[in-house]
Amino acid sequence: MTMYDRQRRGVPRTPFDYAKIGRSSVRRRARGMTSGEAAAALEDAALRAHLDRRDESVFDDGGRREAEFAEWRRVVQLLAAAGGVYDPDADPVVQEELAEDRCREEAEQQHRQEQRQLADRADELLALAEAGRLDRSVPTRTGDEAARALLDDYDYRVPAVDDWLAHALATHSGHYADPDTRTAAAALLPAPVRARAALLAALARTGAPADDGGELEFVGRLAQADPDATAALAAWLDTATAHPDCHAHRK
Repeated sequence: MTMYDRQRRGVPRTPFDYAKIGRSSVRRRARGMTSGEAAAALEDAALRAHLDRRDESVFDDGGRREAEFAEWRRVVQLLAAAGGVYDPDADPVVQEELAEDRCREEAEQQHRQEQRQLADRADELLALAEAGRLDRSVPTRTGDEAARALLDDYDYRVPAVDDWLAHALATHSGHYADPDTRTAAAALLPAPVRARAALLAALARTGAPADDGGELEFVGRLAQADPDATAALAAWLDTATAHPDCHAHRK
């Protein structure tokens, strides 16, 4: 099962908008009606609403009956002012709602496409990690933070993804070459990843060797165990390397 399939499985179904269904039903029935015919339909709707209020056994229709009554009243008022017969294609309220529906559907479709792309990227990162090929040769790119957010922390491949992201953030590689992107990552990446990156960067400034052979493997364990303490250690190292004479004097 792909990451996108897992996402879709956990998304609740959109509830029916019974009021909207009721308004649409009125508009279909009202098409071609004169003002008098629409007024008669309004009277029928008012009678049904009155009977429903007195009958405790009537099921909850989600507001559909009330919406139908309100829509009949609006149609009657529209025909009283404009004359002729009712045509939903010429009803400005209906056309405005249809335009809003189209915009909403386009936005939802774009969101689904973006979520699918993120899920595909998450699957790609996990596959690379499983194959042992998620290394410095794979550049990070925009959206990787959101892709990481889709991953389950209990998946055995996630630590490799976090290691890769932390090193990219520490070395300003991939899309982290942009300062604004690095700043935004502070709110998007998990705290252990940010702390690990901070400590790796601080150690690099002391002249520590690159982590190509696993010399700094302990950094990941520290960051996972206590991100706040790891970040504090990184800050302390930065201060110590920036003002070595002060620390020597304290000794």
